This record gives sequence, C-alpha cells and structure tokens, in this order.
Amino acid sequence: MLGNFVTGACILAPAGMLPELSHEFGVSIREAGLLITFGAIMLCIGSPVSAWLTSRIDRRLLLSISVATMAAAQFASMMAPSYATLMGVRIVMLAVAALFTPQAASTAAMMVPPERRGSTMSYVFLGWSLALAIGLPLIAYVANHVGWRVAYGGIGIIALLNLALLIWRLPGGLKGTPVDLKTWGEVFRNPLIVLLLVITVLQTSGQFAVFTYLGPLFDRLGGSSQLAAIAFSIYGVMGFIGNVIASRVVDTWGGYRTSLTMMSLLLFGIAAWALGAGAVPAMLASMIPWGFAFASTNSMQQVRLAGAAPLHASASVSLNTSGLYIGQAIGSGIGGALFAHELYYVIGYVGVGFLILAVAAVVLSRRSERALAA
Repeated sequence: MLGNFVTGACILAPAGMLPELSHEFGVSIREAGLLITFGAIMLCIGSPVSAWLTSRIDRRLLLSISVATMAAAQFASMMAPSYATLMGVRIVMLAVAALFTPQAASTAAMMVPPERRGSTMSYVFLGWSLALAIGLPLIAYVANHVGWRVAYGGIGIIALLNLALLIWRLPGGLKGTPVDLKTWGEVFRNPLIVLLLVITVLQTSGQFAVFTYLGPLFDRLGGSSQLAAIAFSIYGVMGFIGNVIASRVVDTWGGYRTSLTMMSLLLFGIAAWALGAGAVPAMLASMIPWGFAFASTNSMQQVRLAGAAPLHASASVSLNTSGLYIGQAIGSGIGGALFAHELYYVIGYVGVGFLILAVAAVVLSRRSERALAA
C-alpha cells in the first residue's frame, strides 16, 4: 500500500505543480502538462512489457528495484536544470515504475486465500487514494510555498523509507504464473477481460481531461490555482473513504454490482463539475462524489479482472494499469488541447461523454460475465 502511495505521488506529482514548472522553465501550461501525457504513454507500454519480462523474478526483488528507481528519479528531478532533462528523467523512471501497481496487486493476491482476494487488492490500492488525499495536496502546497524541487526531494525520502520496509517485511520466494506469448493470447481472447480494459480506458480518459489541469482550471474559472490543493484533498480523502467502503462490501455485493455503483457515482461527480464550472463552491462540491468513486472504481476493475482469469491475473492487471495510463494520455492530451484554445467549460463535458460510455460498458460487461460463468 505504501508503495502505491509512492507510485501515485511520483506519477501525479506534475499535476500538483504545473504553474511552478511552467514558470521555472518558461513553457506553457499545456507543455508542462505533457509531463503527464508523455509519461502516461511510457507507462501504458511499460506495464505489460514489464509483466512479461519479469514474471519469473522474485516479487520482493522486483518491487524493491521499482521503488529504488523511483527514489533515485525524484532526487534527479529535484536537480533538473531544464524541462528537457526533467522529461527525460521522468520517462526513464516510469519505464520501471510501470510494474509496481500491477505486480503489487498480484503479489497481494498470492498472499491471501481466494475469498479475501477482493478486499485485499482494494486495500493495497488504498495507497493511490492516500497519494491523492495527502500526497498531491502536500505536493501542491510545498511547490507553491517552498519550491517544486523540495517537493520532489520529499517524495524521494518517502520512497527510500518504502524501499527499506519492502526489503524487511515482504516475504521472499513469491513468484507468479509465468507470463508468455500464450498467456497474452488467452487474455485477449477473453471478451470480458477486453471489455473491462476498455472500461478502464474510458473512465480514466474522462477523469484526466479535467484532473490534469485542475489547478489552472480553478484559476481560469473564477477561483485560484491554490484552490487545487483543497480540491485534491477533498478528492483524495473521499477516495480513501470510498475505497475502504468498497473493500468491505465487494465480497458480499460482488464485483459487478460494486463496480456499477461506483462508476455511476463517478459519472455524477464529473457531471457536477461540468454543470458547476465557473462557480467555485459547486466545483469543490463535485469533488465529493467524484473522489468517493475514483479509487474504488479501479479497485473493482482489478477484482473483476482477477476473477475473470485467476491464473492470468498478473497479465490482466498489468494491462489494466496500461489502460489507466492510456486513459491518462488520452484525457490529458484532449484536456491540454482544449485548455490551449481556452475552451475551459468544454473540458468537463468531454469528461461526461467518456463516463457515459464507461457506465454503458459496465452494464454490457454483465452479459459477458454471465456467458463465461455458463
């Protein structure tokens, strides 16, 4: 869970310091946002490739290497003399960081009995919720009041702590089912898995069209970029609460019912942002349902993927992580283009469109789930 906190902080850090990075390196907000877009492209490629290349490696060693690389990259980013250097360091880091979240999920699944797999995977993913509840607001505050370089250094220190704890506490000898070309073929021939991956791409695209530019959007829509720290806090705290609740009910409700509930709340939250854009209280209030659903939605995706093909959970969950990052690239790319053309109000409605498609796909996935069960 702490490793997912570190991973989330490393991946999302630029979203909390876009104005500071833009000012420091003399680039536009949209160009600074490319740190998210290009990083997401590297992550979506790196996640399945790393799952394939590292499936036979001991999980303690694998996860430790990933976190050590993230720690080193934060200190390198802290000293970056130029935007190009910062981008280069980030891309190299994310090529290795891509493996942490899916491999942490599959490692957790190996450590508990099948009946506890859903709640355990949701618990591990709480690290992402905490990264948004605590990490991103703190990053935004430190970047604004102390300096973005200090923010990077702080993430690096936490990553070193996580590295020490992983080496100390994670059991040795944990290895998953080897991932080979046959595994990928079986995964892509499973219609439920493919549909679940599409859902991940759609819902993440809708969120990141808005989320990547949250600070600048508050600034342009009548508030202040500093309000983003409050918005990130609401979003993350509600995400933590939502994921805790989802992890408690999923084993009784089932993955589909929990997923549909959370995805519908996600749509409601994005719609509330779009309709309330320009009114700061409404924009902040929209973060409550949006935040409540964001982390639990992805946790349910992982639970359903593991249930669709338990023997190939490492591969399918890594593809789900790729889906997250594909969605980040699509959403941040579209959001950046609209932001550059000053279409600030349109961004929210683009997010709504993606989420409507995601909810429809969740409903369709039930038919595939029943077909496989039969």
